[in-house]
Amino acid sequence: MDDWLAHLTALGGRQSGDRDWAFPNGDNGSAIDGEHLVPLTHLSILECDGPDAARFLQGQTSANVEHADGDFAPLTAFCTPKGRMIANAEVLRVSAERYWLLLHASLAASLATQLGKYAPFYKVKLSHREDLALIGMIGSPASWASAAGVADLPRLDWHMTQQDGTVALRQPAGRSRVMLVLPASEAAARWESLSRSASVADTALWRRADVDAGIAWLTADHSDAFLPQMINWEALGGISFRKGCYTGQEVVARAHFRGQVKRRLRIASVEGTSPPGIGEEIRNAEAKRVGEIFQAVNGDNLEECSVLAVLNTNQDEESELFVGERRLVLRDLPYPLERLDPESVANGNVTA
Repeated sequence: MDDWLAHLTALGGRQSGDRDWAFPNGDNGSAIDGEHLVPLTHLSILECDGPDAARFLQGQTSANVEHADGDFAPLTAFCTPKGRMIANAEVLRVSAERYWLLLHASLAASLATQLGKYAPFYKVKLSHREDLALIGMIGSPASWASAAGVADLPRLDWHMTQQDGTVALRQPAGRSRVMLVLPASEAAARWESLSRSASVADTALWRRADVDAGIAWLTADHSDAFLPQMINWEALGGISFRKGCYTGQEVVARAHFRGQVKRRLRIASVEGTSPPGIGEEIRNAEAKRVGEIFQAVNGDNLEECSVLAVLNTNQDEESELFVGERRLVLRDLPYPLERLDPESVANGNVTA
């Protein structure tokens, strides 16, 4: 991993405290057109390996782990007994007894500790795979085919392919967006091959694509703060309501079937070039607190930022909203705010 980070530094890159990389001539989130190559050091892999891996995860997570079949890679959430999310992730089955959990790097150690409380009762081993690197590709899939290391890139969102130790994972966006997970020892050479047909971009560009897609990845700042439905996780297929019990399942199911979700994720724009901080209050024209900032990045112009906000569901859609003195304007979500069964996504009936 050190060689991979050294390579990014040699390119002029600088890493910030939130694990994002920025480059002197990199796109910072304001120009998503074209082909872009993005270092995804803000994400990480937690591995669960062993004969009982599937059974172990099935009792801990909101996904039906049986759906993770090496093709479909379902979204999931790990919750407290009170239904609050410790972390959210994507489940990748990379071999018969080995699963990778893709999640924010700031949560890998804490989730490993939480799951480690139950691991001794199963034949499993948990490992934070810091020997792996993640590279993001935004643009035409044809541009990547010869250099990605995976001849057959996934065609459906939340699906994966793999070849010779590299996993390719497709995620939603307005344009094609594919992530590569590969040995860190190979990352610098793969980056150089890919960069011949793409421009280098800041990590902020990938995070902006997440915002525009309405996808909220928890960080350590969010852990134990939200029910999965508060970040629309069931609308993205991240909760199976047909599987058996898992930690927090009773609360999550009750909130769904009784309509008790009082906060929801929204996409919005905020005036100004400086993104608001995580947790900053959102108030209405009467100065009443109605929500908070979940994530914020530079927008597609120089006058506003794109944000994910968690707002009260009883908030008047026509009411003016503010973050401090700056106006916040709501935008439409790119998906319906209703339950999406992961079985439909697994079968390819939708591209969530």
